[in-house]
Amino acid sequence: MLTSKQRAMLRSMASTMDTIMQIGKSGITETLVATVGDALEARELIKLRVLENCDLGVRGAAEELAEKTGAEVVCVIGTKCVLYRESKTKKKIEL
Repeated sequence: MLTSKQRAMLRSMASTMDTIMQIGKSGITETLVATVGDALEARELIKLRVLENCDLGVRGAAEELAEKTGAEVVCVIGTKCVLYRESKTKKKIEL
């Protein structure tokens, strides 16, 4: 569980990041979960975009993806969400 200060620090780091993935019409598939898991292991902090044609809302998609990957939702703003999971091998972010 992230504290509010940790969440604020991660949110500020994510503000300059580019969106690396999009969740679209097909929703959250096993392939997407595996890809997001790999990205979280490599980067620890990722930004995703949920397209309008996705059946899930932005918050719902972020929470479901976080649950399936073992990550935490840092923030949801507009159509974008930020996820964080500490890397087991390549720890880059010190909280």
